[in-house]
Amino acid sequence: MTAGSARRLVVIGAAGHARETAWTAELCGHTVVGFVVTALDRLGPYDSKARVLGDYAWLEGHRAAYDGLALGIGTPFSRLRVGRELAARFPDVEWPVLLHPTAIIDRASAVLAAGSYIGAGVVATVDIHLHQYAVANFGCTLGHDAQLGAGVVVNPGANISGGVIIEEGAQVGTGAQVLQYLRVGARASVGAGAVVTHDVPEGSVVIGVPARPRAP
Repeated sequence: MTAGSARRLVVIGAAGHARETAWTAELCGHTVVGFVVTALDRLGPYDSKARVLGDYAWLEGHRAAYDGLALGIGTPFSRLRVGRELAARFPDVEWPVLLHPTAIIDRASAVLAAGSYIGAGVVATVDIHLHQYAVANFGCTLGHDAQLGAGVVVNPGANISGGVIIEEGAQVGTGAQVLQYLRVGARASVGAGAVVTHDVPEGSVVIGVPARPRAP
């Protein structure tokens, strides 16, 4: 696993997670050129409008201005959709691993795929595997052999125990806990503060202590 050398990066997105991504990228030694969004007419009150360069047309017209891209999007579905769309559209662009300097992880045994992100204060032990575009947000923990599938988002302060597998596009809410050797199915969502004691089926939403399926 390697985070690569310094690059000129454009962050995709403009809200809070984009700012955190830019901060982490800069601490990793990269230069953040600015933010690009999918649609300028959708910029909202929480977006950093002053740092927005434009939409995808800017990426097309300024290819010499940047080396790589970083996803500053905090939801799994959007991370996967946007990441895959841009990877297909700009196949020569790099997606560096972003590993915050304060994170603790066994680098020798970790497998961190392109576009993955480990935030400030994360504690990840041994044999950790983050697939493409996966996120371990600030202050979460990942036990031995934990696997985060493509586009997975583990939100701040969540605790992922050893041997847990979180499948593609799933999300674990802030402060949630997933007990050892369990599986969270693809596109499932674990609510904030929930304690997962059994496998979570694909596409389901679980909440509470212990975590149970949310009522329709």
